[in-house]
Amino acid sequence: MPVVALPQAFLHIPLAHRALHDRSQRRPENSPAAIRAAVAAGYGIEIDVQLSADGQAMVFHDDDLDRLTAEKGPLHARSAADLGRILLHDSDDGIPTLPQVLALVAGRVPLLIEIKDQDRMSGPVKGVLEAATAKALASYHGPAAVMSFNPHSIIAMAALAPAIPRGLTTCGFDPKEWAPMPEVLCAALREIPDFTRAEASFISHDWTDLDRRRVTDLKAQGTPILCWTIKFPTAEAFARKIADNITFEGYAAPFTA
Repeated sequence: MPVVALPQAFLHIPLAHRALHDRSQRRPENSPAAIRAAVAAGYGIEIDVQLSADGQAMVFHDDDLDRLTAEKGPLHARSAADLGRILLHDSDDGIPTLPQVLALVAGRVPLLIEIKDQDRMSGPVKGVLEAATAKALASYHGPAAVMSFNPHSIIAMAALAPAIPRGLTTCGFDPKEWAPMPEVLCAALREIPDFTRAEASFISHDWTDLDRRRVTDLKAQGTPILCWTIKFPTAEAFARKIADNITFEGYAAPFTA
């Protein structure tokens, strides 16, 4: 099957990292309130999905509940219903499911979904989170794409949701930051070896590493380059020398032509 191209909306509408979050305004990351704010501002949205105990795709970044809620322990140990009742800090929102977020966005802005690596080792996947993500997207109408640090997740998505654009989340894979991932695996992943095998159509790369030869080679081949996570305008100016679009947080990113 031909590689599914990334819709043009992803290349000119800045993507709000974990939605347009601001805890001082009671909009924590990945929350329904942050989703609504991003849509109202016309920004694209980047979100994360994790797996609940009963196989549902939950919109939440961390493996554990501790940082973002008053609860403790792994998210994957709780059912979707239980997670929905757990309030996010500085919010009246519970942890939403992916279908709930899709209903809020309703195709009005581009939505980039990062499938979190369930073992943090970029190894083979069972496909449960990928299947839940594909099921939620099957009836969705609007610009949407999926990505993951784990190439196996994106390979699974190619089979489960072949019409959804797919990409790889990438970086320099510093072994100190990615421990306990073996150094040899870090060295392999930083060269983005699975781009073709995953039938990916884009990457989202760490903005501080955009001048890596592999990234510039992909760009020269016509591959769309997104980047993460821009937190101030001077970083954006640097990133846009290579990246086609940015994922941002903490300031009002300007819209480009």
